[in-house]
Amino acid sequence: MSLHERNDYLQKLAAEFSEKTERPAILLSKDALARLRRFYLRRSLADLERGKTDLSVSDPELAAVLRNLGETIKDTERKTDVIGMLKSELPGPLLREAPAGDGQLSLFVPVIYDAPLKDDVNLMDVAPFTISKNRRNAGIRYELNDCIITVDGSAEHGLATVFDYDIFLHMMSYLAEETRRYRIEESKGRRPDLPPRVYRPSAAHILTFCRRSSGGKQYKSLEAALDRLAGTRVKIVPLYGGKRREIVNVPLIDKYRVVSQTSNGHIDHVEIYIPSWVYDSVVREKGAPQILTLNPDYFLISLGLGRMVYRLARRAAGRGEARYSIEEVHKRSGSPQALPQFTQMLKQLVANSNTVPFPDYDLKLVEGRNGQLLHMLFRGETEETVRDQPLLALAS
Repeated sequence: MSLHERNDYLQKLAAEFSEKTERPAILLSKDALARLRRFYLRRSLADLERGKTDLSVSDPELAAVLRNLGETIKDTERKTDVIGMLKSELPGPLLREAPAGDGQLSLFVPVIYDAPLKDDVNLMDVAPFTISKNRRNAGIRYELNDCIITVDGSAEHGLATVFDYDIFLHMMSYLAEETRRYRIEESKGRRPDLPPRVYRPSAAHILTFCRRSSGGKQYKSLEAALDRLAGTRVKIVPLYGGKRREIVNVPLIDKYRVVSQTSNGHIDHVEIYIPSWVYDSVVREKGAPQILTLNPDYFLISLGLGRMVYRLARRAAGRGEARYSIEEVHKRSGSPQALPQFTQMLKQLVANSNTVPFPDYDLKLVEGRNGQLLHMLFRGETEETVRDQPLLALAS
């Protein structure tokens, strides 16, 4: 087969795999195609192939046996290997399945599973993390109309990922719920203590809140996620006339301490120190805290780009609608991908949202004056947004 024919075959194979696994179909990049071609060459049983020509003349029966053996090995071994390679090259389905027992409350931990999922408004229209699961050491710089935002990670651990950020959301949601209870008590004329600056969740509590399974891999990755969050720092510098408050080089979490471990050496309980900028914005802020409620299905969005788009929609569209050029979405994602590849990923995300509805918002691409725009339209009121309206400072 020629190079062009091999590439066509791999593109077709990837498209079929994406369709069967409900992944968004994308065009494989040149690098991805090269990796898949090298994989095939390594698994092509070259020694058997080289012997066919000579044996076909001297011992055709043995040549036929070897050829059949080669095909059998290819059929049995390559199926699993090819699936593994395709999974590594193609994005996952838009929404993953909820874990078994999802939503069940535990009677032995603080009950905040029901607490609305909260995010900080000031960070919702950009990605204060890398949207990829892959390690990234290079920082991100956002130059917006009203401010400049920089995000830097530690040299040892790199930037926090969009999936690490789940723990930040858990922390923010915990604090918002404690603040809500504090205000209720205060409104009754009592003198309750302010919410604590340190909270001590169990690993199981975090995983359940974030709608993840409780397998060993999840527990093992939790400490690495905390390391990246503690090492990731955000700085917001408002420009003249900007409305954002200034945040001077602050971490996503202040620090953490492992309190106890399981018999397998995994985190059992952990102390997380809430940064002062988060604490003050929720507990001490005059008026409504600058936080927004997210749909709990946010945690089921499997693509980092999908999560970034949801947060952007929640911040910019609110209960209405918003439009951004593809170039602007690319800029606000912090993605290191070139614009053409990013555009293809975004188009596939939008197309896939027509099959598997995106939480809260309908997505579509519309023609604008200078190119295509991402249109994000809120579908209607939800129980969560109605219930928490007095607590929110809405962006819409």
